[in-house]
Amino acid sequence: MSETVFTNLTDLAAERLGGKVLSCSDDFFAEKENLIKPGRGIFIADKYTDRGKWMDGWESRRKRTAGHDWCIIELATSGKIHGVDIDTNHFLGNHPPHASIEAANIPLTENINWGAVQWTEILEKSPLQPGSQNLYEIQDRNIYTHLKLHIYPDGGVARLKVYGEVHKDWSTVDASELINLAAATNGAKSVLCNDMFFSHMENLIMPGRGVNMGDGWETKRNRTPNNKDWVIVRLAHRGTIEKILVDTCHFKGNYPDSCLIEGCDIDLKKESKLADDDKVEWKTILPQSKLSADHEHFFEDEIKDKGPFTHVRLSIFPDGGISRMRLWGRMR
Repeated sequence: MSETVFTNLTDLAAERLGGKVLSCSDDFFAEKENLIKPGRGIFIADKYTDRGKWMDGWESRRKRTAGHDWCIIELATSGKIHGVDIDTNHFLGNHPPHASIEAANIPLTENINWGAVQWTEILEKSPLQPGSQNLYEIQDRNIYTHLKLHIYPDGGVARLKVYGEVHKDWSTVDASELINLAAATNGAKSVLCNDMFFSHMENLIMPGRGVNMGDGWETKRNRTPNNKDWVIVRLAHRGTIEKILVDTCHFKGNYPDSCLIEGCDIDLKKESKLADDDKVEWKTILPQSKLSADHEHFFEDEIKDKGPFTHVRLSIFPDGGISRMRLWGRMR
């Protein structure tokens, strides 16, 4: 898998997905929590704190003793890691020359004995370029829950992105349990759309309500008569759809007039054909329905076909923004 391909996978460490920075050896200049925030980090030329220059990342002090600095991250979900981006954006005279990463699969308990954790190196000590996205493919396909980022000997890293596949043990889910099949934390993935000019299609299936208008899926203004925009989501598991939420949170002057949701049941090997209507049989789940501004729209009785489905296509008319889509159902 090439570097450009793995960056299309889910960032398992992302704060907005539920990732957490648990501890570090030192974050004197800039807090460890910045490592998993969205984007690449910003730079404000004249912003200082009482400890020195403010930086949007994790930055340790200049080490005057033996050793190196490290930081431990709890992934949002357990998963298989395909690649990492150790981003030193804006860290120019203060980036670490090298970094390595270890991983572990740790049962989620309140009190972890870190001294007993068996770490596995998944990225050997590797060079970092200043002010750059340092992309490394990971060959280890074991399932991990935690990472330990080592920097040599000290310095600043703006962001750590951990791209991979969410692992959910579906054998622990009862077939009768109602579950959000369109949740990124369960393994759902936005795979294709015709437009995401203002904000990314991945936002549609993130946890929680959108924090602002940028935290949703928004298309550009389209002047074509009878236009519709669409996004396709691979469900976390093949299943039936029994309850729907379409949330236009924060979208007030730019929400879609209406939406339509369709589903298909296909082999994942045929996913590349999803944009071709002639090769995929789409069935109507939710007929075209009116939407309103900044509102949670729930649909249950309106559902026409419950499936089972592997993928859904949300179409909006004529354009605009949707904050979140939830599809509760049962696995099949």
